[in-house]
Amino acid sequence: MPQAILRRDRVVVRLPNPLSDAALADLLSLTKAELEAGDPTTLTVSVTPDRLDLLSEGGLGLVLEGATGAARGRPRVPELAPASHPPAIEVDPSVRPIRPAIAGVLVTAPTDAGLDDGTLAEAIRFQELLHATFGRDRRAASLGIYPFDALEPPFRYALEPVRDVRFVPLDGSEEISAERFFRDHPLAARYGPLGRVGSECLTLRDARGTVLSLPPVLNGRTGGEARVGDRRLLLEATGLRERTVRETLGLLLVVFVSEGWSVTPIALRAGGRALSDGQGVFAPRTIDLSSETLRAISGVGYPSPEVEHRLAKSRLSAHPHAGGWQVEVPPWRPDLQTGVDVAEDVILAEAISPREGIVPPSRTRGRRRPETAFRRRIGSVLLGLGFAAPYTAVLVSESAVARVPGARPIPIANPPSAEFAYLRDRLLLSHLEVLAHNTRHGYPQAFGEVAPVVVPAAAAEPGAETRYHAGALIARDAAGFADAAALLDYLFRTVDIVTVREPCELPGTIAGRAARVRVAGEAVGEMGEIHPEILAAIGVPVPVAWAELDLTGLYPLVARRDAA
Repeated sequence: MPQAILRRDRVVVRLPNPLSDAALADLLSLTKAELEAGDPTTLTVSVTPDRLDLLSEGGLGLVLEGATGAARGRPRVPELAPASHPPAIEVDPSVRPIRPAIAGVLVTAPTDAGLDDGTLAEAIRFQELLHATFGRDRRAASLGIYPFDALEPPFRYALEPVRDVRFVPLDGSEEISAERFFRDHPLAARYGPLGRVGSECLTLRDARGTVLSLPPVLNGRTGGEARVGDRRLLLEATGLRERTVRETLGLLLVVFVSEGWSVTPIALRAGGRALSDGQGVFAPRTIDLSSETLRAISGVGYPSPEVEHRLAKSRLSAHPHAGGWQVEVPPWRPDLQTGVDVAEDVILAEAISPREGIVPPSRTRGRRRPETAFRRRIGSVLLGLGFAAPYTAVLVSESAVARVPGARPIPIANPPSAEFAYLRDRLLLSHLEVLAHNTRHGYPQAFGEVAPVVVPAAAAEPGAETRYHAGALIARDAAGFADAAALLDYLFRTVDIVTVREPCELPGTIAGRAARVRVAGEAVGEMGEIHPEILAAIGVPVPVAWAELDLTGLYPLVARRDAA
């Protein structure tokens, strides 16, 4: 899970009362964040990947305000109209093949003191976190923060010849050529290919020609270094898709909106033609949540005031209408796209507690089912006999099935890959895979497990049913049919069952060296020696004995005898 270390004072200053770490952890249970550690100055917080806004001090503070009752509803994003002509970014068509999307917004501090050191540090830290996560290491999106009052709009985003670009890198003190920058700078080595094609590179300049940045690599020091005291800042994002760029910029915006900064849209133009008025970066979105969707997900029919109250605690605003609610979503919540997402916030707003759950009537409450206890008993016997217990999946590969001529596992209609193409009907298919993966280890090898298989069943609704088998392989010098027979005999003796063994031909075994075991006429076990051709194909140099027991078929026979 993504994790960040936040300044405690910038988070708890929003809360009406001081909170202990335990109380803070309880409040975070109303969100998708967890308190990993805390000390007098910091909070280490981890979140689910869809709630990156909670990894900013501002975003976490806004949510905690709602959880404590200090504030309710969607935080207002104050909009400030530009003094004269609205600022704009001219987008040159040359950027289209490499990094076509760009968005910007102007933010203005609530006081003449301007940008403080805490907000600046948070913005830079959160910017880099978004680069690494939402921006996919700057490939999908990257961000820039610039001192607006030192610049002159309109800005120009274009692809220029590298030889024509000179600037002072953000971490430098002298002007250098872009050619030297791309050749020598470590960030250019890492991110340069994202903003350069051939002999040209991306630039963002103001009307005077000052280089703000070489997206997505590095800002220029002259026009791209935000400092404490700056009254207005230009926030900008570039990337591959408009939606990703807009959402990334919306996430960064929470740092400033939470501190009371006002926003002004930055319009986009191309060749004198308007592309966007810039409102989409910070304007709230509206999502419909139907009462049917909420009931289907939560299992509860909430009254409308309760839904509105819960969403207000989550810092969302809900307005009832026929059949549900219209919910206003702030720009730093890109995780909310449909009514299903909003329903999740309704449920989380009061936390999920086991005390609120309804336990349905069940004969298994408080104890294991007898069938389960029986299976665990057989598994314990295998473990006690020295068989290592592998973990194998019920899905097997095409190669595993092709390895055993005559095997008829159930094919999956639309398999995710060739590695998960069949439902195994016997553990042998998986256990041969285990052998193939362990040829680098010495012999003898012996492993066995109790695990599910899926077999055809005409009477079952899906045409198949899950059964539990106990299976084992013994790979060692001189391993043979007698080892497999001895193992099954021992397992049957542990449950005091008399069996009848009959020779048969089984897939994957040597002809004449395999048998089936019956109890009261029911086939409940198979055994045999694995065919040498299979062993040669997987690189196993020693003989292998196999035994498999159908516990789902055996248990009713044992239970019937015990009940008699």
